[in-house]
Amino acid sequence: MEISKPTLMVDLKKVERNINRMADKFREKNIAFRPHFKTHQSNFIGEYFKKAGVDKCTVSSLGMAEYFAANGWQDICIAFPANVLEINRMNDLSKRVQLQILVDSVEKVQLLAAGISANTNLFIEIDTGYFRSGILYDAVAEIEKIMHTIEAFPQFKFVGFLSHTGNTYTQQSPSEISTLFNESRQKLIDLKKRFLPRFPNLILSMGDTPAASIVNDYSGIDEMRPGNFVFYDSMQYFLGSCTLNEIAVVVYCPVVAKYPERNQLVIYGGGVHLSKEKLTRNGKAIYGLVSKPNSTGFGELIPGSFVESLSQEHGIIYMPEAEMKQIQLGDLLAVYPVHSCMTVDLNKQMLSLEGLQIPKYRTY
Repeated sequence: MEISKPTLMVDLKKVERNINRMADKFREKNIAFRPHFKTHQSNFIGEYFKKAGVDKCTVSSLGMAEYFAANGWQDICIAFPANVLEINRMNDLSKRVQLQILVDSVEKVQLLAAGISANTNLFIEIDTGYFRSGILYDAVAEIEKIMHTIEAFPQFKFVGFLSHTGNTYTQQSPSEISTLFNESRQKLIDLKKRFLPRFPNLILSMGDTPAASIVNDYSGIDEMRPGNFVFYDSMQYFLGSCTLNEIAVVVYCPVVAKYPERNQLVIYGGGVHLSKEKLTRNGKAIYGLVSKPNSTGFGELIPGSFVESLSQEHGIIYMPEAEMKQIQLGDLLAVYPVHSCMTVDLNKQMLSLEGLQIPKYRTY
C-alpha cells in the first residue's frame, strides 16, 4: 500500500468495536438508538450499524438522507432545521421512507404543509441552552401553538421533542459533561410532562457523543442520537469520552521539511485535509495529535508533539529535538484530527489499514 499524499485512514476493527459498544449500551437501557451518520457519511460504514442491529439513523442534510435511503435505510431523521427551499425533495423522500424533520415555529409548519403531501413525522426542535437552533424550552405557549398547527395538517404527525446538547463539547471534565446533560435532560422531561396527557406517545430525543459515552443515567429519554463515537477524535480524547485506542481515523501526511533549530517540521496536510478545528491545552493551540504509523496501525503518540498551525496545504508540527531525530523526509506521520466529523467531510474517501478504498457521500 503506497501513500504519497494526505490520506484519510480508518481502522475498521475499532469502528466495529465502537459501534457495538454504543449499540449494546442503549439496547441494555431500552433506549432507541438512532446514530448520527454525518460523521462517517458512508454506506460501507452503515453496514456495520446494520450488523449491530441498528435500523434507524440521523443525518444532517436532505442530500445525505437521500444517499442513505438509496442504500435501504427506511427510518431517517434530518436533524437540521428544515429547509423550505427543498420541500419538493422532502415530499418525494417521504413517499419512500419514514422521514422525520425538524420545526421550531408555526410559520415553518405552514410553509412545509404547502408543499408536502406525503405522511411525514415532525419533531419540534428544543433549545435547552446551546443557543444554536430550536425554540427555547420554556417558550411553552409558543410550543403549544406549533403543536396545534401540526395537528391541523393530516399529513403531519407530531412525534416529540428533539434537542442537541452540543455545549457538552465545551465542558472541561466528565463530571461537567454529566451535569450539563442532566440539566438539559430535566428541562425536556418537564416539558414532556406538560403535554403527555394529550400526546401519550410523545418521545424525547437527545444526542451528543460526550454524553452518550460518559453518562449512565438517561432516565426519561426515549432516543439517543450520537454520531462522532464511530470514529472519535482528539477533542473527545481530551474530554474523556474515549481512549486513544478508540480513535478510529487519522490522516496520514508525508513529512516534506524539517527545521530542527526551531523544533518544527512541515507535513503535506493542511486545513483542506484536516479542517482548522482546534483545541487549547496549557495555553497552546492544538490542531491534531501526532504518531508514527507502524505495520499494525496508527502507532504510538510521539511525546511532546502536536500540530501547532495549519494553512491551506501546510501543517506545522512542533516536535522535541530527540523525537525529531527519528523522523526522516518522506516519512508518514498520522495526525489524529481535532474533529473527525469535519475532517471526514473534507476527504473524498477513506482508506482502510488493509488497503480497502471506502467511498462516502460528499456534502458539497
